[in-house]
Amino acid sequence: MNDREFCENLDIEVKVLRIWVEQRWLMPQEVEAGWLFEEADLARARLIQDLTGPMGVNDDGVDVAMRLLDQIHGLRGRLAVLMNAIRSQNPEVQRLILSRVEGE
Repeated sequence: MNDREFCENLDIEVKVLRIWVEQRWLMPQEVEAGWLFEEADLARARLIQDLTGPMGVNDDGVDVAMRLLDQIHGLRGRLAVLMNAIRSQNPEVQRLILSRVEGE
C-alpha cells in the first residue's frame, strides 16, 4: 500500500508517518512514486500507536522497543536456519544435539 493508504488505515497524518520513517521505526520500500508498505509495516505502526498512545511510552522508549523487536525477529530467523540445519543431519546427530539442549 502507498503512504496515503497507510495513513488512512491508521488514521494518522503524513507528518507523523514521516517522523516514524525518519526515526527508522518503519522502513518502507522506496519507489519512484514514494513509499510502499507491507502488512508487517502496518503491524509495526499499530504497535507504535499503542506504545505512544495508551501506554504513554516516550520516543526513546519506542526506539528501544522497536530495536528489541527487530533483534527478536532476527534471532527467530537465525533459529529457523539452525533448526533446518539440524533437521538435515542424520538421526543420531539430531539425538545428540537434542540431548545437549535438554541437558542445559
